[in-house]
Amino acid sequence: MRSLSFLLLFCFLISCSSPQHPETLPELENLINTRVSELEGTFGISFKSLQDPDLVISINEDERFHAASTMKTPVIMELYRQAEQGRFSVQDSITVQNEFVSIVDSSTFKMSVSEDSEQDLYSLLGKKTSLYHLAYEMITRSSNLATNILIDFLDAKKVTTTMREIGADSIEVLRGVEDIKAYEAGLSNTTTPKDLRIMYEELAKGDLLTEESKQEILSILKQQKYNDMFPVKLPEDTPIAHKTGWITNVHHDSGIIYMPDGDAFVLVFLSKNAPNREAVLEASADIARYCYDFMSNR
Repeated sequence: MRSLSFLLLFCFLISCSSPQHPETLPELENLINTRVSELEGTFGISFKSLQDPDLVISINEDERFHAASTMKTPVIMELYRQAEQGRFSVQDSITVQNEFVSIVDSSTFKMSVSEDSEQDLYSLLGKKTSLYHLAYEMITRSSNLATNILIDFLDAKKVTTTMREIGADSIEVLRGVEDIKAYEAGLSNTTTPKDLRIMYEELAKGDLLTEESKQEILSILKQQKYNDMFPVKLPEDTPIAHKTGWITNVHHDSGIIYMPDGDAFVLVFLSKNAPNREAVLEASADIARYCYDFMSNR
């Protein structure tokens, strides 16, 4: 009986010392690695405090991933960049059209309304709407139609060039969405966890854009409608400026999570060859909560 009591006490002490609420960076990194090891697929994660640059975790941060819809954040940054250069105002109007050119052979293709996550925009075909409206729908409801219209308007190469200017050396925005010929030719938009982290750091405290433009973009990102990854296990009403992305076996979330005391951190979670979507979504939510708890304990 006495031996059993000691055994129970030992198990209790071990459980108490487990970093379920990590207090050190190594504890947080170990917790993240353990959680990811339970999943099928390849994952890349980047964490960084916006207040303390020494608080960084990088897991496969230079691994290239299909960008999916995470590339829409570079697009909105380029929109505001060109607006600040005087080319136009984001309140200017543009015709909503649904005919795009493949980067492979210049053949044309159309977006399918049934396969787009945002469908209201299709009712405006042939009519005008503001660049701001397109950007808002591109980010908050991940409209593929809005994305392609904006990329045609801005030029994909200029989006990539701007990413290079801020030090995001691996983000490649080659084309819009649903260019099947390009996809089959292996010409897809790509990114790395490190580069998305650099991009969000720029949005938070860089000088590429004015403070007004940065705050407007962050406000749109905070109105994200797809919140089944990072936000799920965070305290209710936690502000998070983020953009998700998904295609077959690819499930991403990336953005800035804000703490009650005014601190904030960037978190990027990318995946590939990950067939179990629900398991990946839950793991991403757990990892966001681990990072939140770590920041809370500082």
